[in-house]
Amino acid sequence: MFSIFIKQLKPAVLMLFWMTLLTGLAYPLGMTGLGAALFPAQAGGSLIKTDGGVAGSALIGQAFASDKYFHGRPSATSPYEYNAGASAGSNLGPSNPALFEAVAERAAGITAENGGGPVPMDLATASASGLDPHITPEAAAFQLARVAKARDMSPGTLAELVAKHTRDSLFGFWGEPRVNVLQLNLALDAAGKKE
Repeated sequence: MFSIFIKQLKPAVLMLFWMTLLTGLAYPLGMTGLGAALFPAQAGGSLIKTDGGVAGSALIGQAFASDKYFHGRPSATSPYEYNAGASAGSNLGPSNPALFEAVAERAAGITAENGGGPVPMDLATASASGLDPHITPEAAAFQLARVAKARDMSPGTLAELVAKHTRDSLFGFWGEPRVNVLQLNLALDAAGKKE
């Protein structure tokens, strides 16, 4: 009886050992190496570098509070904004009064900052991950007057810069047009240095 148990246990343990090596070590290392070889920038975190340093990632939003910068979507991560280690939505449904109050509060603050008019939804609501680095072109246009005034720039020049940093839908149909807030704000700083 014991010999039958050992006879069956040995192949099971060997299979566990080899499959662990194959699927737990060899495959992940192979895919990581292949990803780094074929897509080095993406495998490295899609980092945006300026003046010899890293300004951030093109995939993770950042908090911009100054009037001189475009502001991104609200972050749902806590205790720190845009904390990639705590990526999650608020999990509040559309009928939840807490969500309605939070959005109304954000919209009131955004209206006070930028002047009147309907607030674009992406400026008052967090994305599902809470880390979205993009806003819609409408959300950027909503902030144009504030940023132009704070930087003493022509709204037309600023609108051209926004248009230059607006990316269309992928393949013309997948997703929505978007503006990466970090890249736009870095372009603003670069334009300010040239003047």
